Amino acid sequence: MPKLTIIAFDGTQYDFDVQNGSTVMENAVRNSVPGIEAECGGACACATCHVYVDEQWSATVGPPEAMEEDMLDFAYEVKPTSRLSCQIKISDGLDGLVVHVPERQA
Repeated sequence: MPKLTIIAFDGTQYDFDVQNGSTVMENAVRNSVPGIEAECGGACACATCHVYVDEQWSATVGPPEAMEEDMLDFAYEVKPTSRLSCQIKISDGLDGLVVHVPERQA
């Protein structure tokens, strides 16, 4: 079972064992991680599940698809490692993934 770490804006670290095929957003919401609002429920129709992928994971996670990139235009303080957590599917290749929650969502 892959491991996922989500670091809240205040520095609080949340560590989870997660299921393959689930998304970072689903796991954040299920575990009440503060700062992940997920208003659209994972439909890539808002930017309220914005996260920063940890630098060491950026290449592995990869860049956003075109639709996600369009939605990131509405996110708060977008960085090169910005992604929507609803679009990051967990797999064995992402075992140990670390993401950071921004100060606020758009």
